Amino acid sequence: MRVDYLGLEAFVGIADYGSFHRAAEALHLSQAALSHRVRKIEEDLGAPLFTRSSREVSLTPTGQDLLPEARRLLKALQDTYESARVGAQRQARRLAFACLPSIANSMLVKVLMAMAEDHPEIAFELLDIPVIRIAEAVRSGAAEFGLTIVSAELSDLRLRPLVDEDYRLFVHCDHAFAKRESINVHELEGVRLARIRTHSKNSELLDLAFAKMRDRMRWQFEVQNATMAMRLAAQGAAMTIQPESAIAMAPAALVSVPIAGIRLQRTLGVVSRRGVPLTRNAAELLARIEADILENFRANVASGFDRVSRPKH
Repeated sequence: MRVDYLGLEAFVGIADYGSFHRAAEALHLSQAALSHRVRKIEEDLGAPLFTRSSREVSLTPTGQDLLPEARRLLKALQDTYESARVGAQRQARRLAFACLPSIANSMLVKVLMAMAEDHPEIAFELLDIPVIRIAEAVRSGAAEFGLTIVSAELSDLRLRPLVDEDYRLFVHCDHAFAKRESINVHELEGVRLARIRTHSKNSELLDLAFAKMRDRMRWQFEVQNATMAMRLAAQGAAMTIQPESAIAMAPAALVSVPIAGIRLQRTLGVVSRRGVPLTRNAAELLARIEADILENFRANVASGFDRVSRPKH
């Protein structure tokens, strides 16, 4: 038998106020509605809860036994409801999303600062994580959306492409390649290179682009992340091939140079859960991020990437 919480509320109200009239006023009910609720719970229990007289209302033995348990149940329900309400409010003020580290470092700081200025009540959680973890963060609900590399492997999620981003050669500014407008892909044969581990999306894109040349490339170092690859390049130990936006988190000694004779790109896009709409705050943040990314890439194309390709002296 289901618990009649409305009936229990009416019962406890009458017991507390000692009057049907005062209890009805406190619960914002008519006396008829209050009496109906009590009558239903008495019928369910098979026993009366009150003894009524012209002057007072008193509890029957059944009512006396029920009252402490009824109060406990109503208090537990109230506490659970309040906890859920507070949790929902906290969740509404927290905005979690995932992003590739290179994009997070190069394009998100300005957007997040502006969003935080307009919405000081929001707590932002940025998961700047590798591409293989972004899909899972969105899938599990840990992130509302993700800025990632578009992949056919994410068929259970919603993917929307934004822009194509070229990969470039990252080289020490004192190297002869740094003075060139571009490097032909065949000039990279035999050059010491550092790449991210074999099973990463970065490595897969390189292998696909280099095709038959990939076995002739000299991958001197294999590391876990782009930061380490660029540190090796900054020390002159190797060169590395990274997305152009990675220049934002590269050591000052590095420059990025276009690679000619090869098509090496990644498609950046937004991943979200199918059938789950974004919250209002997440939708606003995503719109700002998209606008900023598109503006940055248009500006880069117009300037020939001079803004990010050469170090400032």
